[in-house]
Amino acid sequence: MTNHSAPATPRGPSGDKRERILEASERIFARRGFFHARVSEIAREAGVADGTIYLYFKSKDDLLISLFESRMERVTQALTAAVAGAGAGARARLLAFIDRYAALIADNPALAEVLTVELRQSSKFMKEYQSRQFGEFLKLLAALVADGQAAGDFDPNLPAPVVARAIFGMLDELALAWLLGRGEKFDILRAAGHVGALVLQGLQRRDP
Repeated sequence: MTNHSAPATPRGPSGDKRERILEASERIFARRGFFHARVSEIAREAGVADGTIYLYFKSKDDLLISLFESRMERVTQALTAAVAGAGAGARARLLAFIDRYAALIADNPALAEVLTVELRQSSKFMKEYQSRQFGEFLKLLAALVADGQAAGDFDPNLPAPVVARAIFGMLDELALAWLLGRGEKFDILRAAGHVGALVLQGLQRRDP
C-alpha cells in the first residue's frame, strides 16, 4: 500500500528536541483533547523536563499554534508535490489536490484530529492568530483555480480566493464528519471524489 503520509521535516541538532515535543503534543492533543491536555503530560511523552517545553514555546496555546504551522507546511509540501505530478490540465491538478488532501486525512488521523477539531478549542488561535502556512495552503489552491480560468477551463467570473475557501470548507467538513464517525460512516477518499466532481461541475465555464 502506498504511504500517503506528509513528508517529514529535516531535523538538525537543535531541532530534534523541538520536533520531539511537537510530535508528543500531536499525540496528547489528539488523545486527551486540547483543554484536558497538560504540559506535564506532553513533556513526559516527549521525554523532556516540564521546563524544557517553555524553552521552545511560551504556552500551551503557542505549542498548538506552532504544531499547526509545522504540520500545515508539511501538508502544503505534499499537496504541491501531488499537483506537480498530476500532469497537464487544471482539472487534473485540482482533482489531485483534493484527492491528496483526503489521503493525508485518512493516513494521519491523530494529526487530522488536532488540525480539524482541537485547533478550534484555542480562542487565541481562532481570534488572534493569522496563520502564514494556512495562507500558503489557500494560495496554492487559489492558484490552481486561477490557472484553470486563464486556460479557459473554469468560469472566469468566480473569484479564485473565494473558490479556494469554499473548496477547503467542503474538505474540512468531510474531515470533521469522518473523524467524528471514526472513519466508519463513509469512505473519505470516495467522498473526496464526489467533492472533486462537484467542484469541477461548478467551475465549468459556461459560454453565453
